Amino acid sequence: MLHVTDDIQIEDWELTEQFIRSSGPGGQNVNKVSTAVELRFEAERSPNLPDAVKRRLRRLAGRRWTDAGTLVIQCEETRSQARNREIARQRLAELVAKAAVKPKRRIPTRPTLGSKKRRLKAKKTRGEVKSLRGKVDPET
Repeated sequence: MLHVTDDIQIEDWELTEQFIRSSGPGGQNVNKVSTAVELRFEAERSPNLPDAVKRRLRRLAGRRWTDAGTLVIQCEETRSQARNREIARQRLAELVAKAAVKPKRRIPTRPTLGSKKRRLKAKKTRGEVKSLRGKVDPET
């Protein structure tokens, strides 16, 4: 079982791990040993995730979210299969924890009088700079 927050735990049956050959350094080992990890989490079917968390997780996951509602995380950072497995599980936990945090609602505010005056002053000075770039009249 993977503990994410006090309310959210991911059961082992929801996770599928597949070990694949890793790219990158490894010498002769790289062509023989499957050290990279592909962790699949059936997020859409998970009974432990509330619907709001699933929606936020889908938005955060981006390309890692499949059409079937599965979250796929790949890790091939180290040469150790066990360490790659830990890193993948840790990434999943961080992503779900991030999705569990409800975003703060933005309260729209009006610009202050000072900010309006500063904006108009900046526009006026910029306009003056641009007007000086024009052609010079030889008569004046």
